[in-house]
Amino acid sequence: MKKNILARAILAAFVAVPTVALASEAELLQRIEKLAAELEKVKSELAATKQKTDTVEKRQETIAAAPASQGSASGAPQTVVTGYGEINYTHPTKDASASQTDVRRAVIGIQHRFDDKTKLVSEFEFEHAVASKDDNGEVEVEQLYVEREFDNGLRAKAGLFLIPAGLLNTNHEPTAYYGVERNFVETAIIPSTWREVGVGLSSTLENGLTWDVGVTTGFDLTKWDAASEEGRESPLGSIHQEGQLAKSRDMSVHGALNWRGVPGLLVGGSVFTGKMGHNTADFAANGARLTLWDLHTRYTPGRWDLSAVYARGNISGVDALNLISAAQGQPTPVPSSFAGWYAQAAYQLWKSGDYALSPFARYERFNTAKGYTAVPTGLEAQTGPDEKVVTVGANFKVGEGVVLKADYQKFYEDTTRNRVNLGLGFAF
Repeated sequence: MKKNILARAILAAFVAVPTVALASEAELLQRIEKLAAELEKVKSELAATKQKTDTVEKRQETIAAAPASQGSASGAPQTVVTGYGEINYTHPTKDASASQTDVRRAVIGIQHRFDDKTKLVSEFEFEHAVASKDDNGEVEVEQLYVEREFDNGLRAKAGLFLIPAGLLNTNHEPTAYYGVERNFVETAIIPSTWREVGVGLSSTLENGLTWDVGVTTGFDLTKWDAASEEGRESPLGSIHQEGQLAKSRDMSVHGALNWRGVPGLLVGGSVFTGKMGHNTADFAANGARLTLWDLHTRYTPGRWDLSAVYARGNISGVDALNLISAAQGQPTPVPSSFAGWYAQAAYQLWKSGDYALSPFARYERFNTAKGYTAVPTGLEAQTGPDEKVVTVGANFKVGEGVVLKADYQKFYEDTTRNRVNLGLGFAF
């Protein structure tokens, strides 16, 4: 009995094995067919995706090859806000009642780069805190020009821009110069901040030489007031036009060279010349011409900062105008020459982190009425003596954009102007 049962079991096992094998093979074939179908589906999806990608790439290539539209550029447009300002305190040592505190100026600048080679530069200045017909303050457009740089390094600009004269005129932020007040040579002789409307070209060569040339508006001699002392303070400052309905019958030309071929050294000079009468009816000096030139240098070896400027102006063709002024007893005729120079030394005595203390000393000698053309006997104009000023003090920098200043100024001719100055300046 047991033998029969065992025999049947063995027979059943042999019969079942092929049956199971056949079932497993069938399932495997079904799975393979299913995987093949899914693979074909994936291939179709990949093909569709590739087609979309090719379409997008072609669109991008088309856009890149198209000319840039107005207002777009190869570089991202960038607008930058800049500014500087100063608040000063002045204490005359011989008349304390004349002490003053003044928000001397606050300037906001906007620079916009249209592309890698074209930019707009603008600056708007507010002087003496309040501007109205009853106050001393002014609101001015200090700069407003467009500059384009070409592939050969040439730069062209048009608009209202600073004349490249001296050291201060184009670099006049309070963090850039020593002393609370700007030096006299570059305010009384060179009328900083001096700007004109016109066109200019400039370039910097590989040897470190930068040249600037331009054709611009000039001065208006018809504004000269021989009855006031304004012309004695600054001959050109009293007749500048600043782009305000500027007379343009007589245009002026200027040129400047600045060499920076040695690290820390700047040597340069400039000249500006043009007529100032503008063919004005019944004006006695339509042929009057101004020529202003300067030589300047700055050297910054290590902790030292050494600089010097000489500037001289000559005005011709004013004999008849001065004769009229003298006959009327007016005290301020037009000078035929005015000039001045200064030498300055500063030393960074102490530095810790972003703090730095730099004492300095400056000697200036200038004359706004150095010479006059001949007039009849008895009507001669009195030339003024050279004013000599010694300024000693220190700049204390707080970070990169803030400076505290203190100095003492001694005047050798007009001693009533001796004073102590304190100042706060910033630039960003």
